[in-house]
Amino acid sequence: MNHIFITQSWRLLIVLFLFTFNGIASDDERRNLVSKPTTNNGYCAEGNNCKQEEELHIVMILTRATPGSRLAVRFEETINSVFKHTTSRLHFLFVTDKDTRSVLHQAVNNAKKNWPSCVVKSTTHFVEDVLKKIYSYVEKFQPMFSSKGSYYNDAIFFLSVAMHKFLPAQFKRVVMMDSDLKFTTDIRNLFNLFHEFQPNNIIGIGRESQPVYRHVFWQYRHENPKTRVGDPPPHGLTGFNSGVLLLDLERMRKSKLFGQVLDENLPENLAKKYHFRGHLGDQDLYTLLHMEYNDMFYVLPCTWNRQLCTYWRDHGYKDVFDLYFKCDGKINVYHGNCNTPIPDNEG
Repeated sequence: MNHIFITQSWRLLIVLFLFTFNGIASDDERRNLVSKPTTNNGYCAEGNNCKQEEELHIVMILTRATPGSRLAVRFEETINSVFKHTTSRLHFLFVTDKDTRSVLHQAVNNAKKNWPSCVVKSTTHFVEDVLKKIYSYVEKFQPMFSSKGSYYNDAIFFLSVAMHKFLPAQFKRVVMMDSDLKFTTDIRNLFNLFHEFQPNNIIGIGRESQPVYRHVFWQYRHENPKTRVGDPPPHGLTGFNSGVLLLDLERMRKSKLFGQVLDENLPENLAKKYHFRGHLGDQDLYTLLHMEYNDMFYVLPCTWNRQLCTYWRDHGYKDVFDLYFKCDGKINVYHGNCNTPIPDNEG
């Protein structure tokens, strides 16, 4: 996720669903977004390399994007990389605003021309309608985990926290992603990580690859010099980056502990204990919860959210930076956070 020094842009979130949902938008809205011909089963055009398996339902939130803007370009690069590598059937659900909708449609149409993907249907929600449904659940987090006037000072950056409230019960699992990504493998392989969840895991999320939370927890670390809070991998409580999220919505709905996050003062109490004042939206909340509730989270391998931003290397943490930034193995998802260029080569 981009950091506080990035302004004047909006984050895109991509949410991928493993269960079919047909009631989000009208047939007219679907026809507006889907131009590829389909077979009688409603799935793949003839000649496409599509496996007969469950759909991957993808929701992307795109607002305030103008044609040719950095936001629009990164959005198109992200979906192009998904289309390029997948053989799965896809269903896109877009959350957008009226001014951005045409930009979104053009990017999707371009991606469909470039790669033989299997777009089943596409639907849209306007972002203001989504915010009306989640705001009562997330409004209390804004004073703790965002700064007035900053990039993350908007309720939409807490959508993941209330996703199990926003979506109906037939949605069991969700993958949410930023827009500044590049896939080098089939996105279905990301979904397969749900099978690695332990019984108490409800959220999959990768570690922050910079000493962001070493900095944020400075007072607690000063008062507790032997703490693991803010330390680097593999043994430290490093903090999280929410550029790629796996949300088990069924477990979120059933979890009494997660219910306390929304309905009680658990986050406020933890923020006081750890002297925590964040500015990065939902990833701050998940980082704070991880300090005491480790088993709530499945930690994604760094290769599934290979963050490229190096801001903190040049802002006081050069001596420890590589302890956080190191990531071995074949990269599955590059994350060009803080507008960092993504390499053209794959792997």
